[in-house]
Amino acid sequence: MEYRRLGNSGLKVSALSFGAWVTFSNQLDADHAVEIMGAAYDSGVNFFDNAEVYAHGEAERVMGRALKKLDWPRDSFLVSSKVRWGSVKDPKPTQVGLSRKHVIEACDQALVRLGVEYLDLYLCHRPDEEVPIVETVWAMSDLIQMGKVLYWGTSEWSAAELEEAHAAAKEWRLIAPVTEQTEYNMFLRERIELEYADLYDSLGLGTTTYSPLASGVLTGKYNDGIPEDSRMNLPGYEWLLQSLKSDEGQARIAKVRELEVVAQELGISMAQLALAWCVKNPNVSTVITGATTANQVKENMQALEAVTLLKDEIMERIEGVLANKPS
Repeated sequence: MEYRRLGNSGLKVSALSFGAWVTFSNQLDADHAVEIMGAAYDSGVNFFDNAEVYAHGEAERVMGRALKKLDWPRDSFLVSSKVRWGSVKDPKPTQVGLSRKHVIEACDQALVRLGVEYLDLYLCHRPDEEVPIVETVWAMSDLIQMGKVLYWGTSEWSAAELEEAHAAAKEWRLIAPVTEQTEYNMFLRERIELEYADLYDSLGLGTTTYSPLASGVLTGKYNDGIPEDSRMNLPGYEWLLQSLKSDEGQARIAKVRELEVVAQELGISMAQLALAWCVKNPNVSTVITGATTANQVKENMQALEAVTLLKDEIMERIEGVLANKPS
């Protein structure tokens, strides 16, 4: 496993990490989570991502039960939560958002669900236009001072919002965010490669990127239809199905068929090619992966070995297929 600094912080995160979105509670119980998280940890993964809104808090409970059974040394792994959307199905106004009240109370609730004394990373899960950014920065700084959080960050914030958060931290002598969690894959590149381009140096921005396989499209498993066990058949994820059936979705599948030829020539799977492509970007601190079996975890981890196969000529072939390089 390769370990990278999270931005300009001293925290080392595994280049490939593991996330609970969709799978935990919806597809996996605690026993299966133990098996899968164990396979990831044994492969060198040290970062496990979660959020209050995933399965309305159940994903954190499943991960918490798994962590208790696995009984790893607490200083050997990182666990995160994200705050913004709440953990109840019909939230009251104070049970969502990035107000000081919800940020602090949601942190306490996440600690209980995950069964840990502190969060290594606590992220603002989308901006909140109704709350001054300085209020959120102050709340996050206080949580770090309390010892409940070690590092904080954001998820899907614009470059301007990140700059405002850093400016507020500087003005009020608070603790600035160290990382941004945004979607990044072969089909979605603008934010990581263009919008944040100046922030890696100016702010020391780290990135914990998610959906590297574009919700499974970049595995090639949808090239000939939708398997019965696909997440696209899960209640609540109909939007994924509609996206796949759209003209853009079908165009992406056509590109995956072309990319599979490249993967086959390299002797790797399509999923490994897509993951290796993300890892190859030096501005990516960690790529959050997902899986429903231990074998999938092990296959994903082998993508690290594939990074060295992506020579300049291979990257040029991939660009020729994608035809979407931000400029």
